[in-house]
Amino acid sequence: MTSRPSIAFAKFAAPKKGSVFVLAANDGGLGDAAKACDPAKTLERAFPVADFSGKFAGLVEVLAPEGTSLDRLVAVGAGKVSGLDDHAWLKLGGTITTSFRKATEVAVVLDLPGADVGGSQAAQLAAGILLRSYAFDKYKTKKENGDGQRDGNKAEPKKPVKVTIHTTDPGAAKKAFADEVAVIDGVLLARDLVNEPANILGPVEFAARVNELEALGVTVEILVEKEMKKLGMGALLGVAQGSPRGARLAIMRWNGGKAKDSPIAFVGKGVTFDTGGNSIKTASGMEDMKGDMGGAAAVTGLMHALAARKAKANVVGIVGLVENAVDGHAQRPGDIVTSMSGQTIEVLNTDAEGRLVLADALWYCNDRFQPKFMVNLATLTGAIMVALGQHYAGLFSNNDELANRLTSAGQATQERVWRMPLGTEYDKLIDSKNADMKNIGGRYGGAIIAAQFLQRFVKDTPWAHLDIAGTAIGAPSSEINQSWASGFGVRLLDRLVRDNYEG
Repeated sequence: MTSRPSIAFAKFAAPKKGSVFVLAANDGGLGDAAKACDPAKTLERAFPVADFSGKFAGLVEVLAPEGTSLDRLVAVGAGKVSGLDDHAWLKLGGTITTSFRKATEVAVVLDLPGADVGGSQAAQLAAGILLRSYAFDKYKTKKENGDGQRDGNKAEPKKPVKVTIHTTDPGAAKKAFADEVAVIDGVLLARDLVNEPANILGPVEFAARVNELEALGVTVEILVEKEMKKLGMGALLGVAQGSPRGARLAIMRWNGGKAKDSPIAFVGKGVTFDTGGNSIKTASGMEDMKGDMGGAAAVTGLMHALAARKAKANVVGIVGLVENAVDGHAQRPGDIVTSMSGQTIEVLNTDAEGRLVLADALWYCNDRFQPKFMVNLATLTGAIMVALGQHYAGLFSNNDELANRLTSAGQATQERVWRMPLGTEYDKLIDSKNADMKNIGGRYGGAIIAAQFLQRFVKDTPWAHLDIAGTAIGAPSSEINQSWASGFGVRLLDRLVRDNYEG
């Protein structure tokens, strides 16, 4: 089983027996501390043979080098260090991780000529190692042999690789990493939640995972169906009525700011499995619908991150948790439900269910907490992938300042968002002859129409909707993620809070 690497920081020291020794290099070669170690001379001899110039993420390896007890020597290119931002250091950490393989101990030397590599950069590199090392293999019971086949023997938990990062100021690196690892843990929590199969993680089980945040000082409330019915949440409960697994609304509160300050709020769609209901999906790819709670997972991971790093802000996180199933009680196309807002909705397609869940969750959040703003996240539409592919999430907002801050946070973390339009021309497409609105529009502009629907439940509160259908699940692998679930949104929103709403 995969285990999490242990990370330590230290001044330069000779590597131990059996280690992988990783040296960072740029176009100036190796630093003085690295060159002082004999194995570096062997590695430098390999540079011209491997045509290694120190460009970013370039790698050269020497296996079982003669004259040393080390298993492997590795140089990784850092490129022009002065131009590297936090995300580049994350990527560099992920690149280094590809050299670990079966190593038990790894020494990484961050000593680059002409460059000041401080504690912040070392901490980001360590965070990249943790992100790249993640693998969801908890249900694998057989271990692999050398050719990648399962040999029938029981898999034993693998001991964590010990990674020591040698830097000029290990104390500063350790302090910076303590803050960064809180965010990484939030990302990994979100990945775990999305990767879990739906038979293991339903609404009730998800709510139980949310309750675990109380250990970090988060105040948690869980509303059950009886309470939601009393509140008038007919839109959310309509989605859940075809499943024997009860719906839940989980409310998380982190009070790290001043008592008088209004909170900021994040709301997540938590459809733990989506069959499409009576408007049933095709069988092909339906297994991926265990990830239709990626928005709720991101909000939960964010609340973990904020609490773990003791963010100086008052934050509310709300996730609507349902299973969209098919049985004799399931919602029918043409049904009309009454939302908590009092607005009625004609449900023309039961597979457009996420917006129904969010309608009541957003209204509840706004009505009870009167936040400065609300941001909701949802794996809401396939249409957003048609528009943007899988490298940007769709951003819809009624507030330019909030939209601009989200865009800036996305650029800083490379969890990027692209603003999409809203307008009355689209809004009228969801007017219904039989109710206040319908839950789908025409063939075109599906992601926009879904956003217009949500906007009817936020009043004048500054609000943004992030459609993360293309980025939260099945997104392209990268230097910092090889998992089907990316944990998209946790680092983005933590950066939004950190840069604009703390202190």
